[in-house]
Amino acid sequence: MIRKNPSGDIPVIHESAYVDKTAIICGKVVIEQNVFVGPYAVIRADEVDENGLMNPIVIGANSNIQDGVVIHSVAGAPVEIGENTSIAHRSIVHGPCRVGDNVFIGFNSVLFNCVVHNRSVVRHNCVIDGCELPEGFYVPSTTKVNYNTDLATVPKVTAADSDFSENVVRANIELVQGYKKLQNEF
Repeated sequence: MIRKNPSGDIPVIHESAYVDKTAIICGKVVIEQNVFVGPYAVIRADEVDENGLMNPIVIGANSNIQDGVVIHSVAGAPVEIGENTSIAHRSIVHGPCRVGDNVFIGFNSVLFNCVVHNRSVVRHNCVIDGCELPEGFYVPSTTKVNYNTDLATVPKVTAADSDFSENVVRANIELVQGYKKLQNEF
């Protein structure tokens, strides 16, 4: 469902993107080319700051927002998801937040008030809160990273991790193409 927010902003969705009919896209949202938005995802840009202003939520080209993901922002803060990035099932990305290019965010992970730089992998059930995760870092499942975390203890992404992330992106681009073909059959 594509909805206007109370400020009158309407989502801008590239014609090559696929948004499942059960997803809710509300307000000042920009979805770029070949993006996959899965069932029951919610991307909602509707809160304003103290001056009545709101930054957009931007989903970069070739990225995928999987089933049940919630992307929102407090008081109109910006949220940016880079290109070729995967936000896996039931994750929450709450702005202010920036996720770089070629990033994988695993199932049920929570990101808030953070930056995750390019080519990083955050595995399943992680919390990234109030910090900046440098480029190419690997966060193991169930890890919490915040402003107190010694990033020297966080390992670098391996070639196998990068291959996995690229395969997820590739599979979801194929889903975009497949579902776009099916849209007119029902």
